[in-house]
Amino acid sequence: MKKNTEKYIILYDRLLVWLTLALCITGLIMVISTSIPIGQNLYKDPFFFVKREIFYFILIFLLSFVFLRIPITSWKEYSNIIIIISTILLVIVLLVGKSVHGSYRWISIGILHIQPAEISKISSFLYISNYLSRKIKEVHNNFWGFLKPMSVIAMESIFLLAEPDLGTVIVLFLTSLSILFLSGAKIKQFFSIIGLVVLLIIFLILTKPYRINRILSFWNPWKDPFGNGYQLTQSLIALGRGHFLGQGLGNSIQKLNYLPEAHSDFIFSIIGEELGYIGCFLILLTIFIISFRAMHIGQKSLEKKQLFSGFLACSIGLWFSFQTLINIGAVTGILPTKGLTLPLISYGGSSLIINLIAICILLRIDFESRLSKNQALPKEN
Repeated sequence: MKKNTEKYIILYDRLLVWLTLALCITGLIMVISTSIPIGQNLYKDPFFFVKREIFYFILIFLLSFVFLRIPITSWKEYSNIIIIISTILLVIVLLVGKSVHGSYRWISIGILHIQPAEISKISSFLYISNYLSRKIKEVHNNFWGFLKPMSVIAMESIFLLAEPDLGTVIVLFLTSLSILFLSGAKIKQFFSIIGLVVLLIIFLILTKPYRINRILSFWNPWKDPFGNGYQLTQSLIALGRGHFLGQGLGNSIQKLNYLPEAHSDFIFSIIGEELGYIGCFLILLTIFIISFRAMHIGQKSLEKKQLFSGFLACSIGLWFSFQTLINIGAVTGILPTKGLTLPLISYGGSSLIINLIAICILLRIDFESRLSKNQALPKEN
């Protein structure tokens, strides 16, 4: 019995496990470092956010024993139901959601705060992977086959924009288009969709004054350092103070109620201030390796004609890459602020749980791929 247990442990991707654990531990340490001032200021409890983060870690640790045992075929079978539930939650959050900074993104259930936008990411990629595994020839041969999955993403995007949450919409579109490209869709189909999306984004920016202000402050945050450019200038100050080796863990000044959202969206700024260039580089390298590993797992599954597993693994890798790119871009002033977390690092229960569920799915895909070397797994239709 012991030998069989050890055999199954080896079949899991240990590199992916250790890298994920390293990021989670780093994230927890940085949440402890960054959230104490804001916890004391808002709730008179310096460990308010720390206790919630630890609770989320314990919850996902217990849930991982369930998710690691769910066959990939079950995810495929229920992918349509999952995206329907996700869409319903996006509607519910607009009706009874909790407003934070003018955005309706959270549904409060006791001590849990569910963010349907995070669920929409994994549900969308489950749906697209399922669609491509069944209709890949249709995607190759006609424009409707390409447009159909994008229309579902567009429907979810309408509800997300109503919250508003433009950052999640951009991640969904970038990842979905990339997966369709990897599936072999025609180039001319991409130009038509990309052109339409660009026009839509320009329209969305021009119709909301706060989005125009974000763009203007992104171009020159120092023009209004105490107004629209405040968050970005404070972020750049934090990164500038870090230099090569950083000020040392816990020695950030910007987290002392100078930089808003220092424990969530802008946690990378404090990492730069406390751990310096070296700390930033190591964290980004770890996320890159996880994303690359996901793409590698997906490639192996595609080679074995396990289309759903392959496309899903690739979509998770691309999702982590794009979200990291947008978060770092906003923190460093390369991109406008979008309100996206840094995967596995930033504070946030829904984000952390969904990201770790995605990692569990990756481990399961790799597990089944390794098992197939000794056992014949059926090819997906």
